[in-house]
Amino acid sequence: VLESEDLQNSIKPQKVEFHSLNFNNTLHWQPGRAGEAKAAVYFVQYKVYGQSTWQNKEECWGIQDHFCDLTDETADVQEPYYGRVRAASGSVYSDWSLSCRFTPWRETMIGPPTVNVVQSNKSIIVKLQAPRSPYRRKRGSTIPMTNYYDLLYQVFIINNLLDERHRVLVYEGNDKVVKIEDLRRGVSYCVVAKTYVPTLDRSSAYSSRQCTMLL
Repeated sequence: VLESEDLQNSIKPQKVEFHSLNFNNTLHWQPGRAGEAKAAVYFVQYKVYGQSTWQNKEECWGIQDHFCDLTDETADVQEPYYGRVRAASGSVYSDWSLSCRFTPWRETMIGPPTVNVVQSNKSIIVKLQAPRSPYRRKRGSTIPMTNYYDLLYQVFIINNLLDERHRVLVYEGNDKVVKIEDLRRGVSYCVVAKTYVPTLDRSSAYSSRQCTMLL
């Protein structure tokens, strides 16, 4: 009995937590300590905060991965959820390991906008597109994150003659098309952008760089 209790404890999943980007909500965990955990399989359940019954996540039942996609199960982004995981090795099952309470709207990280750069005369026109959620409208198109938040775009310019890390904020607002004027010809400029959520005071990572040389 002691041996199986030891095994139970040593395979119990650790650090069960939700990772979320643009409402792609995935439960992650780390395997228990010791070699026994190498052969372990995992079982995932979830529930809405306040409910008494746990739901099995069928696709994550007896899996060897250390993560489980719960995007569809956590689609009401204002609701708080819990996830939990247990491990099994042979005929021995660990206790459940519980995540913290997870509310997608509060906790998801917002991705950067998609950036397109077009040049005209001595200016650059920056076209911005909000990141999209995994959820779909009835017609099938994915719902942009602007449906859930008032997003602002922050547009930065990097003059390549300067240090790469020297980014100058040239625009903040919710326009999808931004014109950067009075630039020098023959100079290569790069643009990066972030999304910013004022209600949560949270910024995305930088978008990938889009560069152009003014002719």
